[in-house]
Amino acid sequence: MRFTEGFDASVPPSGTGCAECEEAGGWWFHLRRCAQCGHIGCCDDSPAKHATAHYHSTGHPVIRSFEPGEEWFWNYATDDLYASGPDLAPPASHPEDQPVPGPAGRVPKNWAETLRG
Repeated sequence: MRFTEGFDASVPPSGTGCAECEEAGGWWFHLRRCAQCGHIGCCDDSPAKHATAHYHSTGHPVIRSFEPGEEWFWNYATDDLYASGPDLAPPASHPEDQPVPGPAGRVPKNWAETLRG
């Protein structure tokens, strides 16, 4: 698979937070964006790991960090990390005033203890 396969640069992100966590009232640590459909999911350090679940359910192999200032991509199919890649439709990250972890008001006080080691 070439790095540029599995991209649709015209599709905007699905929102500013993890789609499934928002629906379920959950919380996330960091966010990832599907480069093919724009789905925003939570990272593997988050309790629910929705970005990886999205890959397994759709086969969309490439994600981009959805954190401010981060431009890296990850390819689940090849386990390859890329420091940068094609520009995707804006915005490139969640709002800078959105807390990490987030969202505000749903993160437990002992959040650091719940993350995988």
